Amino acid sequence: MHRFFADKSAFGERCATITGEDVAHITKVLRLKENDSIILCDGEGTDYHCTIAQMDKNCITADIVNTYPNEAESNASITLYQGLPKSDKMDLIIQKCVELGVDTIVPVETARCVAKIKDDEKKRIRWQRIAEEAAKQCGRGVIPKVLGAISFDKAITAEHDLKIMPYECERQSNLSNALAGAQNNCTIAVYIGPEGGFEQAEADSASDAGVKTVTLGKRILRCETAGIATVSAIMYALGEWDI
Repeated sequence: MHRFFADKSAFGERCATITGEDVAHITKVLRLKENDSIILCDGEGTDYHCTIAQMDKNCITADIVNTYPNEAESNASITLYQGLPKSDKMDLIIQKCVELGVDTIVPVETARCVAKIKDDEKKRIRWQRIAEEAAKQCGRGVIPKVLGAISFDKAITAEHDLKIMPYECERQSNLSNALAGAQNNCTIAVYIGPEGGFEQAEADSASDAGVKTVTLGKRILRCETAGIATVSAIMYALGEWDI
């Protein structure tokens, strides 16, 4: 069943309204018709099973058939602080990390970043759209936020219950050590470097700020792989995967 997000204000007691770009997508791309069923989500964790009642070029009205809590959200709140990668790698990182359950994605300017953001807000809006599409596809109950780029120093001093940085020069502490004692409802920050990784001075500053550096094993992962792998491992360790 096709899935869409709508603002909380779009939901009444018995019906909901769809406006904006989704109207054209529903009518012209998906070619849905009156009486077809859809899922609407209010972006706050509640899903609405609806049937399309009326359609025009600017607005769609849908009757609410049933309401139930969305079950796709993780109990843990993960924020990914991603060192700015080159090319369009950020698109892939955002898409896959949203699918895995990340709540917030923050681009970070680090010492070894080659990429520089131009038109920061324009790019953030584009990345936010990628996050929304990924959230629709994987059945999320909220749309993860993509924030504007920040400095490395600001990133490592952000408040979280647990802060983890995969670092290729770490040899002792692993992800299991870092996650020991973590609760399902805790807030977790994951720091991933750009293509060249983190400098030693950055790793030292991170440790001073309470960030736990960890090894991910014998192989060095690409920057677009490291975040996906780390988030996957965290979700598994916290029992978020049915395996």
